[in-house]
Amino acid sequence: MKNNHTLIIGSGIVGATLALQLAQAKMPVTLIDARPARDDSEWQQVLGKRDARVYALSLASINLLKDVGAWQKIAASERKADYSQMQVWQLNGMGELLFGDSGDNHPNNHLPQMLGSMVEPAIIEHALWQCLYEDDVSDYLTIIAGQKVINMDWLGAEQGYRVTLDNHTAIDAMLLVGADGRGSFVRQQAAIGLDTLDYNQTAICCAIHTEKPHQATARQAMLPTGTLALLPLADITDADKANPQHWQSIVWTLPRNQALALIEEDARVIADKLAAASNYELGAITQIESIASFPLTAQQAKSYVADNLVLIGDAAHGVHPLAGQGLNLGMLDVQTLSEQLAHDFERSGRTSWGSNQTLRSYERLRRPHNSLMMHSFSALNWLFAGSLAQMRPIQQIRSEGMYRVSKIKPLMRLFAKQASGV
Repeated sequence: MKNNHTLIIGSGIVGATLALQLAQAKMPVTLIDARPARDDSEWQQVLGKRDARVYALSLASINLLKDVGAWQKIAASERKADYSQMQVWQLNGMGELLFGDSGDNHPNNHLPQMLGSMVEPAIIEHALWQCLYEDDVSDYLTIIAGQKVINMDWLGAEQGYRVTLDNHTAIDAMLLVGADGRGSFVRQQAAIGLDTLDYNQTAICCAIHTEKPHQATARQAMLPTGTLALLPLADITDADKANPQHWQSIVWTLPRNQALALIEEDARVIADKLAAASNYELGAITQIESIASFPLTAQQAKSYVADNLVLIGDAAHGVHPLAGQGLNLGMLDVQTLSEQLAHDFERSGRTSWGSNQTLRSYERLRRPHNSLMMHSFSALNWLFAGSLAQMRPIQQIRSEGMYRVSKIKPLMRLFAKQASGV
């Protein structure tokens, strides 16, 4: 295969979205996924189950998915839960923040403004998969599924990379994009270092059915043990739709030993402890399913770029999930990188793209922002969880600070705008 194209390794949400953006701009791109391609029946089997995990898509991410045609398919599937409010509170203080509005105070039954939408990972992936195989991109997009990259060789700035797959196929590409997740093979092979932070916390994730409806509100309790997020889930069965807005996705952050002990308990015990931890904000928990756990760490690549190579999404950075911004940061990477590459493409008369200058420009635009977000989430986690955070002076400062901020309406609107990503 000729090397006058972009080679993306990793066809998760971030990698697939970038591939679509480039192909729709008539820029040749090859997308490699180690996972075998699913046929329609396999997709239906996956989509038939409720996933406890959701991505809190910001308006910026939604707009990007609209641009590539995927959001329209997600909306048609009705497997999304839009939210118009975000509630943040701490149980051991008076502080509470409420972003957005419910629309109750608007004349003429005005609908509340959407802040974002909660969507299960497989729903987004399926919509992107459908777009990847549409005719309008077939002339510019090559998809290789079920093949793993086993070697990368840099051939020099004028030739780019030669990538070898596990079936011994060799592919040359002028620009190599690592979109292959936190354990990125591309990052490792490029000898790019990694800064890491272990929070010594584990998150318990599950889906719950609550006594009270969520009312299109994403909730987050800042507890002494860590954060507890209650995120709206789409209603997927007829019974759900007859009594809507009762399913939530839970991300409950706990000290690691405490979380690992709790995950061994009976599901009913976990449900009861979870309801108590939320101070019964949505009443009792009537059902709980898909209980899982994962350790929490933050990480960032020491560089996002090298000669003929660039990292995006989790391959470049990973943040604490307390604000649900991990995927949104990756989608902003896609938006910035695709704009930079398209500018190169047009400036060169549609013959080349991805110069070192362009890649460095992408890094200058994205790395400081991602660093700020990563350290901000770490600071928030430190401020609310841990032994020092439970000292009475810190509690009083937190409570007073949240109370004061909640009274400054322009600041609250700014926070809501920042959360939406636009």
